[in-house]
Amino acid sequence: MGTGHIEVTMEKLARRFKLEAELGVPKVPYRETIKGRTNSRYRHKKQTGGRGQFGECEIVLAPKPRGEGYEFLDKIVGGVISKTFIPAVDKGIRDASERGPLAGFPVVDFQVELIDGKMHDVDSSEQAFKMAGSQAFKQGVMQANPTLLEPIQRIEIVAPEENTGDIMGDLSSRRGQVQGFETKGKSTVVRALVPLSEILRYEPDLRSMTSGRGVYHAVFDHYQEVPHEMAQKIIDAAKKEKEEEE
Repeated sequence: MGTGHIEVTMEKLARRFKLEAELGVPKVPYRETIKGRTNSRYRHKKQTGGRGQFGECEIVLAPKPRGEGYEFLDKIVGGVISKTFIPAVDKGIRDASERGPLAGFPVVDFQVELIDGKMHDVDSSEQAFKMAGSQAFKQGVMQANPTLLEPIQRIEIVAPEENTGDIMGDLSSRRGQVQGFETKGKSTVVRALVPLSEILRYEPDLRSMTSGRGVYHAVFDHYQEVPHEMAQKIIDAAKKEKEEEE
């Protein structure tokens, strides 16, 4: 659906139902990941008068190739952590990875090896090891060179041949990478990879460049690292939004 469709729908809402809707730019689904390898150990210990809580684990965090997701490896030997509690460590890590340390986006494409730990005959529980896994992951991510990822769209633009230069220059200004172009009759088809954040409002700009004769289609292609300067702006904006919510 394009901007024109949205404008028509907004007009219908106001005319037929007397409803005023508020429009906003869609949020970009950024992700976080790690670039380094690190060991992290955490002991969760809590005494509240009755039965306490105790769980300790050591994990190794390492990056995985882009798009391969999360992998948990049980490397415990000698029964230092009961098989009963190992899934709880995994669950704690999974839960913690839903909100990354940089800007609160999910952490992806990493591997965890559970290599050591300790338990208590009375005070150990699934909840204690879930907390230990969660905290070990949180402190480990910060030591493993975390970074921000952004979605890259594969875009195809069809426009009059005389507008090709303007379109390619505009894509370049949006951090786009032109993959190629071909002529079809009096039109040119331009194919490129461009960050989603740069084309959230692309339709009116393309319409302006081509006098309404250009159309485009975009689909998700892959995630890639955000340039450092831009990443810091995204992180600062996310922190400000969180502070306002609190």
